[in-house]
Amino acid sequence: MHPYRTHTCGALRAEHAGQTVRLSGWIHRKRDHGNLLFIDLRDHHGITQCVTDSSGEVFRRMETLRPESVITVTGEVVRRSADTVNPKLPTGEVELRARDLAVQSEADLLPLQVASEEDAGEEIRLRYRFLDLRREKVHANILLRANVIASIRRRMVEAGFTEFQTPILTSSSPEGARDFLVPSRLHPGKFYALPQAPQQFKQLLMIAGFDRYFQ
Repeated sequence: MHPYRTHTCGALRAEHAGQTVRLSGWIHRKRDHGNLLFIDLRDHHGITQCVTDSSGEVFRRMETLRPESVITVTGEVVRRSADTVNPKLPTGEVELRARDLAVQSEADLLPLQVASEEDAGEEIRLRYRFLDLRREKVHANILLRANVIASIRRRMVEAGFTEFQTPILTSSSPEGARDFLVPSRLHPGKFYALPQAPQQFKQLLMIAGFDRYFQ
């Protein structure tokens, strides 16, 4: 078995019931029901509910961990009862009965609650951007943007266009807005400028005979 994980936190389904698996991720939420402790384990791919009872050492160790601690959980995949199935999660038909726990990184008290939908304020969100990027809504928006760009790129290629990346440093342009200058290390006193538009490079591509272009 792989030392870190056998599946992602979004991969388990009802057909995996009875299998012994290993998951790794962040503690998203904790729910203590007295003799049972439930943990929503999160990674880039999704969330899986893990459960342990108070009779084992795993319960006592999990009980002390704060949200956003990184853990590795090994256990058996079991089907949830009909009244506890969560239709909002792709993994909502199953849960992981934890048999073993390894703490990879224990979190301190956080200035920004990742699992909360409350707005923490722009200053806090920007200062602790790495936490803000873990939040479900922000994470989903980033993936949506990536999928939209990938779809546009695929359609452009299918239409016969060729993708190019034109230089991001060039000589200064005499017209337009004020240039953003970058000093040259090899030529003291000389500067590059960020291009305001790829017009000159596009014209070079046209003269060179490239038929269709996008960037």
